[in-house]
Amino acid sequence: MSILFPGRLGLAEARIPHIDRHGLVYLSRGNLYVRDGTLTFRAAGSPELEPGEYAVPYQAVSMILLGPGTSVTHDVLRIMARHGTLLAAVGEGGVKYYTAPPMGTGRSATARAHARLWADPEERAKIVRRMYGYRFQAAFPNEDIAVLRGMEGARVKAQYQVLAKQYGIKWKGRKYDRQNPGLNDAPNQAINHAATFVEAAAEIAVAAVGALPPLGFIHEDSSNAFVLDIADLWRAEITLPLAFSVVAKGVEPGALEKHIRYEAARWFRKHKLIPRMIDRIKELLYVTDSGSDP
Repeated sequence: MSILFPGRLGLAEARIPHIDRHGLVYLSRGNLYVRDGTLTFRAAGSPELEPGEYAVPYQAVSMILLGPGTSVTHDVLRIMARHGTLLAAVGEGGVKYYTAPPMGTGRSATARAHARLWADPEERAKIVRRMYGYRFQAAFPNEDIAVLRGMEGARVKAQYQVLAKQYGIKWKGRKYDRQNPGLNDAPNQAINHAATFVEAAAEIAVAAVGALPPLGFIHEDSSNAFVLDIADLWRAEITLPLAFSVVAKGVEPGALEKHIRYEAARWFRKHKLIPRMIDRIKELLYVTDSGSDP
């Protein structure tokens, strides 16, 4: 167990490392509390941290993600609110996004850049073409959004077929009943589960940078439209391979959600999904790491 120096600015001999340069810290299986003015985490032991007591450098952290098995004291909320550090409850590895306090980061540059680009038809069309370019690794012509959506449909169908063949999955097409999800075949159920987890990762990324979830460039009429935009950027790389890889193992339909959730947590860490989403959002919205417009 590390020893904390007393005092509000105390540091520990063992410091929890940032999982990426954006200042995100993921904590699970332990107790987060304040001692001598220092944010402290007593870890019970997890894949990320050995058992022991750690000081969390909350002044230099933008967001703390609380995974399963964690408890937090009222004093933690007070000290984090005072220093503008965000706190979110998430699933294992970021596969769920349960709740978070208001995402006031103290800067509005990202939100303003987002709103400005979304409100300008020409700029919005440029963002849409860039998103499709990222997804399909191809240049898209200067067409309106309706035409681009039509082109997207044909390419997505091709992706389903190619990836299903790659994983040895019998593919009958993308069909699902939202009212009776259990009636869908295993590949379609698996895609639904995987998409839910990737969307949760995108929610975390969007909240971390202070972007505006309702202002989607491709998706519309959803309070999480921009989240869906970002999640779709990883459909071919993460969502579909994740879903098909679990189905290929012969997992029973009733156990798909559990197996995909565990695999999603592992894939997210392996592929550094949330940090990459954050970088992509900043790139799309032309904002810098400082949160200011370039």
